[in-house]
Amino acid sequence: MEKIIDKKEFLALEIIGDTDEPIGSWVLADILLEKGYSVSTATMGRILNKLEKMGYLKKEKFKGRVITKKGEEAIETINVINKMDLHKKKLEKYINTKVLEDFLMSLEARKSIECTTARLAAENITPAEIAKLEEIIEIQENNYRAHKSITQNDLDFHKTIARASRNKVLEILYHIICLFGQQSEIFEYIREKVGAFYMISHKKILKAIRKRDPVESEKSMSEHIESLIKDVKMYWEIFKEQ
Repeated sequence: MEKIIDKKEFLALEIIGDTDEPIGSWVLADILLEKGYSVSTATMGRILNKLEKMGYLKKEKFKGRVITKKGEEAIETINVINKMDLHKKKLEKYINTKVLEDFLMSLEARKSIECTTARLAAENITPAEIAKLEEIIEIQENNYRAHKSITQNDLDFHKTIARASRNKVLEILYHIICLFGQQSEIFEYIREKVGAFYMISHKKILKAIRKRDPVESEKSMSEHIESLIKDVKMYWEIFKEQ
C-alpha cells in the first residue's frame, strides 16, 4: 500500500472518514484551519485529487468526497504503524547494557530447553498441533506484511512446540524464561534494527517436526536460537557505538 506521508493528507482522510456526508475542499480547509493547519482551497483540491487517484476517496457529483474501503484500510494501517513507531521509541530508551546481558542469558537458557522441546515435539506432536504451527506461521507472515507486531505469533509458535514436547517441566521452564527475558517484544525491535528476518527459521523447524525427525528438529531449533544470539550481539555492538 502506498503510504500517505503528509500529515495534512492524513488528517483530510481521517476527517472525511469520520463524516457521514460528502465533504468539499472549502469545508475541509476550514476544519484543518481549526486544527492549526492553514491550507488554501486550491491546495486542498490537489490533496483530494491525490487521495482519489490513490483510491482512498471517491467523488459524489456536486457534493464532495467520501471515503472508500481502501481509504478506511489506509487509516487503520497508518495508525498501526504510528503506534508501533511510538512503541519502538519507548523500547529504544528501555534497552541498555543490563537488558542485553539478561537477554543473552535467557537466549542461552532457551537454547538448552528448546532444542530438547523441538526434539521431543518431533516424536510426540499431534496432527492438530502441526496444523496450529502452520496457522501461526501464516498469521505471522500476514502481520509482517501488514506492518503489524508479530510478537504474539512468535510466542505462540514456541509455546506450541513446548506443549507438543509432552514434557511439563520443560514447558514450564520455557514460560519462566520468556517472562524473565521479555524477549519476543525486545527481540522484534532488535531484529528489525539489524535487518534480520526469522520466519524462515520457523519454517525450517516446522518442516523438521512435520517429518517427525528429532535430530533435524533439534538442529533447526539450535540454528534458530544461535541466529537470535548473533543478532543481539550485533545490536550490542551498534548500541555501544551510539
